[in-house]
Amino acid sequence: MNKVKQYIEESYDEILNKVTWPTYADLQSSSVLVLIASLIFALVVFFIDVVFDRASSLLYQSF
Repeated sequence: MNKVKQYIEESYDEILNKVTWPTYADLQSSSVLVLIASLIFALVVFFIDVVFDRASSLLYQSF
């Protein structure tokens, strides 16, 4: 039980004193960057899906 208590105390100390937490401005800029990257990725996947759908439709119509 002593090891569990020591682990919790060390974890708490690490979270409070050793972790560098980002500022609110950093969080906002990172969130915007992730949002834009996700939208771009979704659009790329959408266009690839449309191209493959049309190509497979043309292939199936030829038979």
